[in-house]
Amino acid sequence: MGTEIRVQQDDFSVADEYQQLAQESSCGAVVTFAGLVRELAEGQLDAMTLEHYPGMTEQVLADLVAQARGRWQLGQVTLIHRVGRLALNDQIVFVGVAAPHRKAAFEAAMFIMDFLKTQAPFWKQEHTTDGSYWVAAKDTDQAAATAWQDD
Repeated sequence: MGTEIRVQQDDFSVADEYQQLAQESSCGAVVTFAGLVRELAEGQLDAMTLEHYPGMTEQVLADLVAQARGRWQLGQVTLIHRVGRLALNDQIVFVGVAAPHRKAAFEAAMFIMDFLKTQAPFWKQEHTTDGSYWVAAKDTDQAAATAWQDD
C-alpha cells in the first residue's frame, strides 16, 4: 500500500497508471479519474497555464491522500497533476485509487479530487481569444469539499 504523488509538465498514460494500480492482489477495485482541459462556456479557450508552489504542493497532495487513508481502507494511490502550458483536451490531473472494495475506491477518489480543487496550491491562468486571466476559486468546488465534513 503506497502513495505516488507527481507534479509534472509531462503528460501521463492512464493505461500505464491503471496497470500499476491493478498490480495489488489485495485490492478488488481500481477507480481512476483523469481531468482534461475543457472549452469555456464564456469564450474560446486557446490554452491554460497552471502554476504551483513547489514542495508545498506535493505536501498538500500527500496530506489529502493521508486524510483519505484515514477514512477508507485503501491500497495504492496515485495522484498526478500537470503544470505548465496545456492545450484544449490535454490531461491535467489523474487520481487513481486501489481498494479492497469499490465503494471505498470511488469515495476516496472523489474526496481527493474535491479537496485538491480547494486546498492544493495551484493557480490557473486561462488564455482565450479575448485575453488572459487568472481563474478565481469557485463556490461549487468549496461546496463539494464542505459536503465531506458532514460525513
